[in-house]
Amino acid sequence: MIIAVDGPTASGKGTIAKGLAAHFGLPHLDTGLLYRAVGKQVELNGGDAEDQADALAACSFPAALLADECLRSEAVGGLASRVSVHPAVREALLKRQQDFAFQTGGAVLDGRDIGTVIAPEADAKLFVIATVDARAERRFREMQDRGEIVTLEKIAEDLRRRDERDSSRQTAPLVPAPDAYIIDTTSLGRDAAFAAAIEAVEAALAATD
Repeated sequence: MIIAVDGPTASGKGTIAKGLAAHFGLPHLDTGLLYRAVGKQVELNGGDAEDQADALAACSFPAALLADECLRSEAVGGLASRVSVHPAVREALLKRQQDFAFQTGGAVLDGRDIGTVIAPEADAKLFVIATVDARAERRFREMQDRGEIVTLEKIAEDLRRRDERDSSRQTAPLVPAPDAYIIDTTSLGRDAAFAAAIEAVEAALAATD
């Protein structure tokens, strides 16, 4: 069974995907970490995230980088959004994601194009959304917990910019698959959001029986 969970930054898709993986006993991949690693590697290489050649060269990042907490920072998130617009980068990471998705037994993947590009054959597709204000507040609290100093206004501005970049790119834009279940987490707590996700997955599976 393959479950695709897509959505913008701080919508709650990662938390939902991890919960679904634990609930159904499936491996989980946060595909956004791959792009964050590429963005960070560009920085480490002294390159330019806007340059496709620099971004493509960074796709050979060491596997250990995926475990580095620095990838969770807002700055690296911005780099990830910039490198992800390059078609060559998306192509370079495509097989890695598909191999994970189509492993024996299936998997849960979260990202921005899982249900549309990586695994359009997924058994269940969720698209998780929330208002910019709600997402900014969540990200603000996360960053405060990590000791990062940033304003709520700056986070909201960055999210709007990232949404525009992710939704308008020509290659694999951030859009829900036609058959995706939309889950709005704006006013949902973690438990309620997870319950809605379970209900959506079960409905998707029932629809294919």
